[in-house]
Amino acid sequence: MSEQQSSMPVSTRHAWRRLGRLVRPRLSTGNVLAALMTLAVGFALVTQVQAANDVALDELRETDLIALLDDVSERADTLEAEIRLLESDKRALEQGSGTEAAEAALTRLTSHQILAGTVPVEGPGVTMTVEAREGGFTPTMMIDLMQELRNAGAEAIQIGAVRVVATSWIGIEDGTLLVDGQRVEAPFRIVAIGDPHTLSGAMAIPGGFTDSVRGIGGNVQVVEGEQLVIDALHRVEEPQYARPVPSE
Repeated sequence: MSEQQSSMPVSTRHAWRRLGRLVRPRLSTGNVLAALMTLAVGFALVTQVQAANDVALDELRETDLIALLDDVSERADTLEAEIRLLESDKRALEQGSGTEAAEAALTRLTSHQILAGTVPVEGPGVTMTVEAREGGFTPTMMIDLMQELRNAGAEAIQIGAVRVVATSWIGIEDGTLLVDGQRVEAPFRIVAIGDPHTLSGAMAIPGGFTDSVRGIGGNVQVVEGEQLVIDALHRVEEPQYARPVPSE
């Protein structure tokens, strides 16, 4: 401690220590939010002390010096109170952000589960019954139906007891339709969840799926519903070749 500092009264040295604590870097979490405020107020305080130095602190009367440092201390107390308030606000925001993030993650998870066909779903849509003579209905016609329903905004599709997903495939074996390797017997029952009017309208488009079925002597019935259930589930398999691209 310098000779000049030793000669200062205890209250003066205490005030200087408070000023030193103020200008030392703070590593608290609240300073992340209060950085700009701390910088601005700290600059103002240092400027004030520097201005006092310009008139030579050792020339000030002791009462004037104590008054100056008391003012600095009062401002420091105000700043510390503001930092505590900001820390409290930050904790509240972090808690709120965590909740919002959890809700967003849950929404994304639910959406992915619906698209992957791993959960039952319910909602408005259409129920279709497709009758066709044996040997007249082809896998291509069923693929066309799936495409038309998807283009019309179907969010979930079930054919017979099979959940249709992005990886679903259509085939035929011994004259019987296969959906993802499972046999689906005629008449085919299809449930699609989406806007009922849009879905039923898509089935009535000239030259579309319905006309194709009628062209082979079959028939398509479409019934709109407000509360349909798709309960068939798709078993997700681990991709054998595809891998996500690493983020940079």
